[in-house]
Amino acid sequence: MTSSTPMIEVTQLRKSFGKLDVLKDINLSVEHGGVVALIGPSGSGKSTLLRCLNLLVQPDDGSIRVGEKSFRFGQGTTAPGSRSLAAFRAQTGMVFQNFNLFPHMNVIENVMEALVQVRRMPKAKARDLAMAQLQRVGLDDRAQQGTETLSGGQKQRVAIARALAMEPRVMLFDEATSALDPELVGEVLQIMQKLASGGMTMVIVTHEIAFARDVADRVIFMRDGYVVEEGPARETIDNPAMEATRSFLSHFHKAHRLV
Repeated sequence: MTSSTPMIEVTQLRKSFGKLDVLKDINLSVEHGGVVALIGPSGSGKSTLLRCLNLLVQPDDGSIRVGEKSFRFGQGTTAPGSRSLAAFRAQTGMVFQNFNLFPHMNVIENVMEALVQVRRMPKAKARDLAMAQLQRVGLDDRAQQGTETLSGGQKQRVAIARALAMEPRVMLFDEATSALDPELVGEVLQIMQKLASGGMTMVIVTHEIAFARDVADRVIFMRDGYVVEEGPARETIDNPAMEATRSFLSHFHKAHRLV
């Protein structure tokens, strides 16, 4: 794969839950080091698309490629095995809105766990790598603390460090700040901005429109399972072409003047 080949390619992706069509013919590409923000109303399919990107949700049809690893779905295809899934997911770090930390482990143990259990890394090496990632998110001084002592923002930063410790090629963020108190949102967005500046390929589901405008290269607006509009972040957010996008963004423009 050359540097001109997109890091992520999604083609004609479809997903239904029962009779509900959640994703309808989604096509998406993300360049190496690209940052794409998925925006849109609740129920538009954004989080399902993100979960499909690392196969936490298996699509019904279409194809997904991340790096050199790809899968096709639909009639006549074979479901990926557990080993193939593990290799595929190893490329994508996923950060959820609700942290998903192990409450019985301290901070550094949370970051080490997958390194030891999944990558079979010796504990000493795993600890060194975990500490480096905690330093990256500004929490190396909290390494021995229990997670219950942390603020929501600190817990999310630990979750980011845990994902980064696996050395993924892509980071996926699913509403990473939506469960946080407003005063804690900034510390998590700052870490995400640093990752973007450092060249990490990222796909972000977010309602932080000002953040998406300033940090993302491209914005994709979804509604009812479709990509309604996509384009350069600032251009799409400041001057959307589609009425549905304008209507959605008007609420944010009224609440927070974007400068």
